[in-house]
Amino acid sequence: MILPTRLVPTPHYRVWGTAQTEPWHPNPERREIGEIWFAASPNIPLLVKLLFTSGPLSVQVHPEDDYARLHENSAGKTEMWHVLRAEPGAQVSLGLRERITPERLREASLSGEIEQLLNWIPARPGDTFFVPAGTIHAIGGGLVLCEVQQFSDVTYRLYDYGRGRELHLDHGMAVSSLEPFTPLAQKRVTEGVTLLAECPYFRTERLTVNGRIDCPVYPKPAIYVALEGEGLLAGQPFRPGDAWEVPAEAPPFLIESPYAAFLRTSEPQ
Repeated sequence: MILPTRLVPTPHYRVWGTAQTEPWHPNPERREIGEIWFAASPNIPLLVKLLFTSGPLSVQVHPEDDYARLHENSAGKTEMWHVLRAEPGAQVSLGLRERITPERLREASLSGEIEQLLNWIPARPGDTFFVPAGTIHAIGGGLVLCEVQQFSDVTYRLYDYGRGRELHLDHGMAVSSLEPFTPLAQKRVTEGVTLLAECPYFRTERLTVNGRIDCPVYPKPAIYVALEGEGLLAGQPFRPGDAWEVPAEAPPFLIESPYAAFLRTSEPQ
């Protein structure tokens, strides 16, 4: 029988990370974790991460596929964030508040004014933000997010709060959308299932378990991430922060728990 395979979490330490990663990952003793990666098999061209922020990430932008293949020999990067924890006042930014010229974007990136030009949005647990390639964006401190993205690590920094890391203004100018951004609304699919985001690269849902939920056969492989609660997935124990890869055409299985929440993502069917 083809069963879900537990994915190994890989921690990545970042200057903006935190030592407060529980319950999704044991708190580190010495270094600050910024990301936990759940890399699946090559059958799934997606990367799922948990992000833990104590300070702001850089203001950045990702290219779409054509530009990334030409300049980076890589896929582009469209992504989404689902908020798991948010301290009071936590924010993310998506796009710009108003249209600007490329010249002003370059000047604002060099001066730091770009912070004031961004469309900052309060972030609360349960919120979802869809980030198409070309969208200038930033993540503030005090957040835990579950991120789904194309399997790509191409990031162009426009501003980095004086940390001294390299900026990528020429590439960033070439791929950035300079128009105001319209957020994506969430949609309920069936009882216990909410469609968080759907695009040509991934379809992501949030599953709510109250007792048990049947997971049917899917034609594409999928990743399941436990966000809340404890119980059994296909007979295997889970807790928050556990993740599995489910192969295409795998037999139906059960998730059993008094209460749990999962993120499920795959390529569009």
